[in-house]
Amino acid sequence: MNRGQEKRDTGVENEQTGNPIIIKTFGTFSLMYNGRSLAGQKAMESQFAYLMQMVLHYRRDGISREAVEEVLFGDRDVDDPRHAFRTVLYNARKKLEKTLGKLPDGGDYIIQKDGMLYWTDDVPVEEDAALFENLWQQAEAERNRDERLRLLLEALHTYTGEFLGAYVGFLWVAAEERRYRILFCRCVEEIVELLRNRQDYIQMQKVGEYASRISPFSDWEAVTMEALIGMGRYEEADRLYADTAQIYFEERGLKPSQKLLDSLKQLGDQFEHPYEAVGLIQENLNENREKSGPYVCSYPVFQGIYQMLGRMSERSGQSVYLMLCTVVDSKGNPMKEGAQLEELSARLGEAIVHSIRRSDVVNRYGSGQYLILLLNITLESCRIVQKRIDRMFLSSRQRTGVSYHVSSILQDE
Repeated sequence: MNRGQEKRDTGVENEQTGNPIIIKTFGTFSLMYNGRSLAGQKAMESQFAYLMQMVLHYRRDGISREAVEEVLFGDRDVDDPRHAFRTVLYNARKKLEKTLGKLPDGGDYIIQKDGMLYWTDDVPVEEDAALFENLWQQAEAERNRDERLRLLLEALHTYTGEFLGAYVGFLWVAAEERRYRILFCRCVEEIVELLRNRQDYIQMQKVGEYASRISPFSDWEAVTMEALIGMGRYEEADRLYADTAQIYFEERGLKPSQKLLDSLKQLGDQFEHPYEAVGLIQENLNENREKSGPYVCSYPVFQGIYQMLGRMSERSGQSVYLMLCTVVDSKGNPMKEGAQLEELSARLGEAIVHSIRRSDVVNRYGSGQYLILLLNITLESCRIVQKRIDRMFLSSRQRTGVSYHVSSILQDE
């Protein structure tokens, strides 16, 4: 039996008396004892913090001295790593004794045995990662669905962000971060399945919103959409899809995933309205006529308009062109990020809106990029539109500019 396995496997390492060391590893890292930090803000990147992270996290089965030395000195030119390691260990012991007091019989907080490092049994430890994993294991073994759901929900809210997210440059952290993220995903999926069977859409919405906040850009908005559809809140679901697709494009350049597209299909299949006269229906469909300028829309709406115009053009021969506008630097390369790009993107959007017609369609495709659908226009007229945009966007001393790519939506043109 490995050292420490005889103890009850919970977030609290043992049941002995005394205040525990509380280590928070999800989201932001902290190390607390008796309400005081053991690793202050300036010490978060210290060797003491790195040592404590590893020793406390692997306190049950221990961690090898070589693994600790690799983290502490791996990228440094150290003449004698063993001596340097003993120095770090000595300083850690003094720091712990100053905060926690000396152990009985002169014992050490960090114990070395057979090339492994362990944490003493005399001081209990509370770790959010250990509690999360323990709750998950209890839920997996539970046969009562109510109790299983309770355990899974508790585990869900114990996970408050990436495991030691600021330290993922260390290989051991990256491996554990991935393992806990997989467990979190499985936890969400099992909760959703249980709630779906109960048709508990209120709780499902809360779970979807929490998962989206804790693990962004992971498609958990699909859970929230499903819950909203289940409650008949179709307009909210439609708005959430449009907002999510737009954010994914602007922040990551990602297209909507299949999971989100499946949710959109479900929305279309279940979108029902009470019986109304056609006049009232048209009132709801009509756009506010006071709006001027082109039709500005999210990418999913833009995609639908593009596909519909493509079909109409096949039949009528109507000329429709797609124009991609991209902010470029002085060398003609697309700008990638930064405050200047955001300011230029906003200016380009204003220039486009004031340079095209009310019947045209525009979408902000991503940082520094816009898509435009130009209707009933020739290729030569597209060049005139480009010049209008340039006149409004460019200033006399401006070194940045706009590159344009134009293509007919009829592929054989």
